[in-house]
Amino acid sequence: MFDLYAVIGNPIAHSKSPFIHTIFAQQTHQAMQYTAILAPLDGFKKTVESFHLQGGKGLNVTVPFKLQAFQLATRLTERATIAQAVNTLKFEDNEILGDNTDGVGLVRDIELNLGISIAAKRILLIGAGGAAQGVILPLLQRKPAILAIANRTPQKAQMLQQQFLPFGNIIAGNYTSFSNKHFDIIINATSASLNNAMPEVPTDIFAPATLVYDMMYGNELSRFLKFAQEQGARQVADGIGMLVEQAAESFFLWRGVTPQTKPVITQLRSMNLKQDINK
Repeated sequence: MFDLYAVIGNPIAHSKSPFIHTIFAQQTHQAMQYTAILAPLDGFKKTVESFHLQGGKGLNVTVPFKLQAFQLATRLTERATIAQAVNTLKFEDNEILGDNTDGVGLVRDIELNLGISIAAKRILLIGAGGAAQGVILPLLQRKPAILAIANRTPQKAQMLQQQFLPFGNIIAGNYTSFSNKHFDIIINATSASLNNAMPEVPTDIFAPATLVYDMMYGNELSRFLKFAQEQGARQVADGIGMLVEQAAESFFLWRGVTPQTKPVITQLRSMNLKQDINK
């Protein structure tokens, strides 16, 4: 008998989660089956309930359902409560546990895979949507010198600033607010790269020693990362590592064992990857 798990979203066809979790299960000798579920835009709750009734043990949740998953959960981890978004559901007894593993996935990729400590660093987070919202708390928990949130509409960034102000040194503004400022780490949490576009950030925020990170991943560098290189940034990274690390945290929540992530990252980089964002 296999325990049932899946990733749920819309669209979902290009999700790499089934590949990742199948490898994790083989590594750790877990009797589990992991698939992808396309949920109607107006049928998330019904689809989740049907999966649970069929014996499903857990779900990864991707766009556009992370807020609905937050509302559906009957119990939440601290990080999900604060982020107000859920990307992992675990069914246990009569409860639905909601968690958010996006932030820990990003932090582990930066610190463990890229070898860059976040503590005491100046960080610029570009974007104020769901992708940004899920990573702010884990970033602040690593004690950066400052976390700046830049968004095209500054009001959204300022709302996040107020939400997370109790947890660390955080400021907010629009793209031009941080012109001529120095940052050690710049993270693009917008979906602009999916359309070969990029946020209209100032050119002077990039420096040779800055790590420039795009949550999107693909076979080629995104336009944002290429732009950063043109401005002199020598270290750039896409979101493949974050994708695998957040999946590993979900896997641990479900199965109680920690899989090896680096071999999976290597395998994914050898595949023909469509331009995509973490899911």
